Amino acid sequence: MKNNETIYKNNMLSKAKAFGMRAVNNVKQFLNDESGMGTVEVILIIVVLIGLVIVFKKEIDGLVKEIFKTINTDAAKVTG
Repeated sequence: MKNNETIYKNNMLSKAKAFGMRAVNNVKQFLNDESGMGTVEVILIIVVLIGLVIVFKKEIDGLVKEIFKTINTDAAKVTG
């Protein structure tokens, strides 16, 4: 019976050790991974943002004018 328990414990220990080694290797691989957004992706994002600004130019312009009108009105109230 002791022999079976010893084998079982050794088997579990080796499985835990293997799991730990895989986890450490995965963390190291993640930390060393230098892939990310490339130039093409950044350019595409900028193009999409510029397109949205062009499409919603009138709405953005109206909103900005309204904000500055409110700021000027409130500033006039404060300064008298």
